[in-house]
Amino acid sequence: MPSAEISAKLQILGAFLDRHRLEGVILQNRNHFAWITGGRNNMIPNNSPGGVAAIFATADSRVCLANNIESARFAGEELAGTGIEVVEYPWYDLKEAGKRIDQIIGGRRVAADVGPVGELSHLKTPLQAMPDDFRELRWSLTPQEIERYREGGARASQAMESACRQVIPGMSEHEIAGLMDQEVRRTGCTPVVTLVAADDRIERFRHPIPTDQRVDGYIMLVSCAEFGGLISNLTRFVSFRPVSAELRAKQQAVVNVDLAVNSLTRPGRTLGEIFADLQKAYADNGHPDQWRHHHQGGSTGYAGREEFARPASTVNVRENQAFAWNPSITGVKSEDTMVCTAAGFEFLTGASADWPMLTARFGDRQMDRPDILVKS
Repeated sequence: MPSAEISAKLQILGAFLDRHRLEGVILQNRNHFAWITGGRNNMIPNNSPGGVAAIFATADSRVCLANNIESARFAGEELAGTGIEVVEYPWYDLKEAGKRIDQIIGGRRVAADVGPVGELSHLKTPLQAMPDDFRELRWSLTPQEIERYREGGARASQAMESACRQVIPGMSEHEIAGLMDQEVRRTGCTPVVTLVAADDRIERFRHPIPTDQRVDGYIMLVSCAEFGGLISNLTRFVSFRPVSAELRAKQQAVVNVDLAVNSLTRPGRTLGEIFADLQKAYADNGHPDQWRHHHQGGSTGYAGREEFARPASTVNVRENQAFAWNPSITGVKSEDTMVCTAAGFEFLTGASADWPMLTARFGDRQMDRPDILVKS
């Protein structure tokens, strides 16, 4: 018997199939696989969107398609307890693989989220391209997904803070990135994106890939960490000297913008409307043009960003959808992951009781947000 999460998803999938006159889908894309399996993982290499196994899903069933290298692990570990049957085919015989998958499909009208490569290139059954709106099925989270996201967010936050507290002057950005990835792995998450910038690189680059540069006085750490298929995004700063008045003022301004954009993210509003609010918040806090220098984030979940917010975007916010806004002003940024509900928003990542906090202000609302950690 499928869980409440999977039962809800199969119902959503059934409506999608009816809308597009389909009878099934083949899901090999890593985030689609995680979505339809309740957070299970089909990846071996971490640099490819497609995994090593696929799910053939209809409105009332799921079957895993895997070669004989992977099938025992998927049946005995990855998909254990899900009730998903694993159908094995030989890795070395693509024609036989295609024949077995054809038998599973049974002549039904099917769309696939990957191209006709490997075993799928040897099917007799014609596969349709996946309609673009399939990705939207995963945007509104079930209660079970939100609970899993809370766990992943807590783990990612713990990993980030542990890494920040271990950083010392003289470390290279590569060493710090390795330290952060180690902490992310230690908590049971998978690093998806790791960015590190030391000192002047913080002001020069908004997407700083780690380099050999060594930190002297100031460091920014950014992590996108996946747990159960869902990605937690967060940024923190560490300073090894007292924070200047100029930097303090920027940090106050950016957390104010952060509170504004999170507070104004509500179901039914468009990303374009929220972006206009965000622009106003920058202006109200004395930095009217800083939004031009970096994307401001947007919805998240099974992808680091499901949809980036842009001016005039007509994409609507869904109830129970996750967002990771990341307003930035040269030298500072504020970023955490939250879920937008009918009752308001809830941060899924955050700071522990002993992390320094700064009171953000938006209108008559106040909220503590993570501050720069100062280490002597």
